[in-house]
Amino acid sequence: MASLRERSSSAVLPSFTATDAFEHIPVPSFLSAPAGSAQWLYTTIAIVLALLALEQSVYRYKKRHLPGDNWTIPIIGKFADSMKPTMEGYMKQWNSGALSALSVFNIFIVMASSNEYSRKILNSPNHAEPCLVHSAKQILRPDNWVFLTGKVHVEYRRVLNSLFTRKALGIYVGIQDQITRKYIKQWLADAAADPSAKPIMMTCRDLNMETSLRVFCGSHIDDDAAREIGEKYWAITVALELVNFPLALPGTKVYKAIQCRKVALKHLENAAAKSKIAMAAGKEPECMLDHWVRSMEEPTYKGRKDFSDLEMAMVVFSFLFASQDAMSSGLIYGIQHLADHPHIFNKIREEQDRVRAGDYDRQITLEQLDEMPYLRAFVRESLRVKPPVTMVPYKTTKAFPIANDYTVPAGSMVIPSFYNSLHDPEVFPEPEELLPERWLDPNGSANQNPKNYLVFGSGPHKCIGLEYAMMNIALVLADAVALMDWEHIRTEKSDKVQIIATLFPQDGCLMKFRPRNFSA
Repeated sequence: MASLRERSSSAVLPSFTATDAFEHIPVPSFLSAPAGSAQWLYTTIAIVLALLALEQSVYRYKKRHLPGDNWTIPIIGKFADSMKPTMEGYMKQWNSGALSALSVFNIFIVMASSNEYSRKILNSPNHAEPCLVHSAKQILRPDNWVFLTGKVHVEYRRVLNSLFTRKALGIYVGIQDQITRKYIKQWLADAAADPSAKPIMMTCRDLNMETSLRVFCGSHIDDDAAREIGEKYWAITVALELVNFPLALPGTKVYKAIQCRKVALKHLENAAAKSKIAMAAGKEPECMLDHWVRSMEEPTYKGRKDFSDLEMAMVVFSFLFASQDAMSSGLIYGIQHLADHPHIFNKIREEQDRVRAGDYDRQITLEQLDEMPYLRAFVRESLRVKPPVTMVPYKTTKAFPIANDYTVPAGSMVIPSFYNSLHDPEVFPEPEELLPERWLDPNGSANQNPKNYLVFGSGPHKCIGLEYAMMNIALVLADAVALMDWEHIRTEKSDKVQIIATLFPQDGCLMKFRPRNFSA
């Protein structure tokens, strides 16, 4: 027993299994940090987790019963989806409900897909104001007239309406025709040198940019300035996506767009000053700026007269934004639709031959365009099938009771969509089909339901230049059909949509141009 006790008392744990053993176990640095540092770290983690929980709670509180994700990705939300938007993605969102919700960078967004709710947003200036896209005010300047509301906006719009009267359009049509012929000649020369198919997306944008600058500014902007604006404007287009990185840091799309805007406004401001000098010298108006200055001198004019050069430049800049992207999209799809529907192409050519009586060297006139109902019907239908703009974001200025069972919170983005209204089968039977004839019957459902034709929006901010835009697309197509033939080289991406502020074919719309064979 004594021997046993001695052995027991001498039996001790090996030294490496005692406390020294734990010294070899790696321990996270924050657990071994001083108590004050650990407390700070735990507090930071707790705050971050609380904020993330709060973010989810706020999102769910604002969303309520609306269709949409039950939880949002922390901080960024749907940012990844918005970087590469697709029509399929938009359609999924629209089809989820008449109203649906999502969040991007903690911007709460309500999307409206029905005609009723879309029109309600567009016609509720006391509850929502246009913000175009989240970065638009940074790019276009927050003091641009497009962001005005109330009485100031109404008065501004009353003045600008005079820039799109029939008298004014009569000044513009000659410029449009001259530049269109210049580009058609160049397209045919390029095709003769290289008959392979080429994408027309950028060439159509170039045509529209030169047309717009000459219509708006005439000779008051020189070729170098026009070229610089044209080259830099693409940076503005790509920055006007629905969602972009929210901070205008160097290297970001928004930052680059702001720098380009500064350059463009400098040239446009100079053009406004030159226009005032020319009109004071008694010269005849040759462009929109001239018409604006001269109209303010008329005895019957009752609007504001003290527009600064910068204010006039910002108006022209906003018109460039509206006309460049939307008209380019409309024109490209118009050319593509005509190539893909030869029976429509032939009807428009027959109309051209009848109205112009074979005299294609003569400048087209407003009166001649009035005699082309089938062409005008085609333009309306092409814009319906492929609307350049599918939605225009607004921001709620206060709580907006948009439906009996839902109120959009103040400060939210609320987005009326146009696509569903333009493809409503009850108003437009066979909505995906291109049928210009639907616009030739004054008693047809298309003409009897103007509330569904939201291509140019609705309400107090409806596109002010819609007549100009439709006239320009019609004129370019009229000259193109009269002077040349073309073939669309289809690819697997021809019918897929690329969304860059407005809609474009993903393949750039590959075309082969050739002179018209008048002997055929």
